[in-house]
Amino acid sequence: MNRRRNDEDAVVVTGLGLVSPVGVGVRESWEAALAGRSGVKPITRFDASPLPTRIAGEVRDFRPHEWMDAREARRNDRFIQFALAAAEMAVRDAGLDVPRTDPTRVGVVVGTGMGGLSTIEETHDVLRSRGYRRVSPFFVPSVIANLAPGQISLRYGFQGPNFAPVSACATGNHSLGEALLLLERGLADVIIAGGAEATLSPLGLAGFVASRAMTERNDDPARASRPFDRSRDGFVPAEGAGLLVLERLDHARRRGARIYARLSGYGASADAHHVTAPAPDGQGAQRAMRMALEMAGLAPERVGYLNAHATSTALGDLAEARAIRAVFGAHAARLAVSSTKSVTGHMLGAAGGAEAVFSVLALHTGWLPPTANVEDLDPEIGLDVVPKVARERSADAVMSNGFGFGGTNATLVFEKI
Repeated sequence: MNRRRNDEDAVVVTGLGLVSPVGVGVRESWEAALAGRSGVKPITRFDASPLPTRIAGEVRDFRPHEWMDAREARRNDRFIQFALAAAEMAVRDAGLDVPRTDPTRVGVVVGTGMGGLSTIEETHDVLRSRGYRRVSPFFVPSVIANLAPGQISLRYGFQGPNFAPVSACATGNHSLGEALLLLERGLADVIIAGGAEATLSPLGLAGFVASRAMTERNDDPARASRPFDRSRDGFVPAEGAGLLVLERLDHARRRGARIYARLSGYGASADAHHVTAPAPDGQGAQRAMRMALEMAGLAPERVGYLNAHATSTALGDLAEARAIRAVFGAHAARLAVSSTKSVTGHMLGAAGGAEAVFSVLALHTGWLPPTANVEDLDPEIGLDVVPKVARERSADAVMSNGFGFGGTNATLVFEKI
């Protein structure tokens, strides 16, 4: 699809919200990412001692009462609480005057990978020990995926498109990409989009342990997430939410909004290869990246920075690196590629939203976050992974990848405007 390069249907980013293991707030999280300061620590939310993985990227400083009243907090799983907090940050940052905005023209597209897993686990214990009459009437609304965007719409009265993509670790990217398409088609003027996740529970961790995809570097949490390093041995589970306010350019200009970037490209594909492992040559990832570039109308050489999906798994990092080299050709040697999962851990369904925030800030500020913990770069990667130290470099465009179990892939391209 060849894309017309004009402003008639342009979609821009006007607000950012982020709840992450390295900060409750965009500024705190961005400063930690630039410093390469890890949020991975021993798990405190439950007794993880029986598990081989006992570390995670927990959001430790989150206080629900700062973002909602006690009743609202009790009635919503932690992933919805994160989504509400990140939405409030993003709406404030965008300077959106909610009472003066047509509510039928504002949508919410916020996804999650697994929904309210902790609440499901806790409620099942109640059912078994105390019977069905003790199950809360708020159980179902607390755990289903679409109540993250649903609760955001209820809080603000937004009546535009409202749904929750669910595509594992590609969820945040799919949410933003689908919001882009809705805005371009004129079905809304503003959409809050991204992802939220909170699966740090005994059941969630046990499931990922069984998949044999997580690190067991418990004695060195801060250095456990090490994308691209030769000694990488699996991902670190994490939680949080990353949301962006996307807006049609004409609407943003009419209200005098501050604009961070243009969201100009979106690509989506499937590997059709394996339920958890990526295609070794990264064919599906290649198609998603090429599709995003084509939609944006950009040559690969225009992209100066790529926030990689790179989760710190042996197969995943290498497959993505091969895909990047195939898509960017000779430019791959000049392309800066880093993984902010090196500090946050893998936020699963929230990863794409959080990494979109980091990508937009890299474009907006001219600073590229590093890949922390790269001490012995895997020679098969063959890329400039911005090791350890942030780099000052301006770029015309940046790319952000998100790939998930089931072989699902989604890529975004942001540009200066």
